Amino acid sequence: MIAKAVDLKRPPKAHFLPHEEVSSALPILCEPVSLLEFAALRLSPVYYGLGVPEGDGTAVVIIPGLMGMDLVLFELHAWLDRIGYRAYFSGMGLAADCPNLLARSLSATIDRAYAETGRRVHLVGHSLGGIFARSAAVRMPGRIASVTTLGSPFRGLVVHSLVLTLGNLVRRRIRSRHPKAPRGCATSRCSCAFARSLQKKWPGSVAQTAIYTREDGIVDWRYCRTGDPKVDVEVCGTHLGLIVNSTTYLCIAERLATMPAKRAAKHRNCPSTKA
Repeated sequence: MIAKAVDLKRPPKAHFLPHEEVSSALPILCEPVSLLEFAALRLSPVYYGLGVPEGDGTAVVIIPGLMGMDLVLFELHAWLDRIGYRAYFSGMGLAADCPNLLARSLSATIDRAYAETGRRVHLVGHSLGGIFARSAAVRMPGRIASVTTLGSPFRGLVVHSLVLTLGNLVRRRIRSRHPKAPRGCATSRCSCAFARSLQKKWPGSVAQTAIYTREDGIVDWRYCRTGDPKVDVEVCGTHLGLIVNSTTYLCIAERLATMPAKRAAKHRNCPSTKA
């Protein structure tokens, strides 16, 4: 495996949601290199499934980052289908709305994937999408086999100032679309199910992988890992490029192959948490 796993001291835990945001000087000007990562992916044997573990038909739901749409993950979706998985887009639309509403849309997609395949579902989330994936795992562990995060700052939102600006724009959009939304919506002061789930203990039945890059120009990479070398995997690349990085793809395939979803029969009565 060419991805490198490292065991580093955990960064201090910080609240994820916005009013606890911390600005950090990050190499954001390196992010256009993601275009080269996209080109390199098309030239990689991994892209064509060569030397990649074959999938078992399990559902994999992929989730975009802040202000992203499912369409930006089209390469990952097509590749997962090619190597033998049943890929699903998140169904969240533009990831710039009330987090709890977006989480409900994601839960509906997970329910559909679970029902159509009869197996627990794998989740792969990029950046903010990984936060949604982790929330879903806590809220409905009986239907989720594993969560793979790609550059997701689940230990604390330490990010480039541009991301803070985008976060403020998203909150304004939420208030304009939902005038009755609480002032704490999309902040750690909110009491919705999504916000509460981020403070809960990780379910032992759900496997996890945290992929990150030290060259991340958007979020502080130290907040994208657990500190457990069996979970954390370092790759070389940019934050935006994680969704088109051949090393990331190989890591995803290898991790999914070692985390087969058990038949869902014994979980049939597990309710989906959509509150």
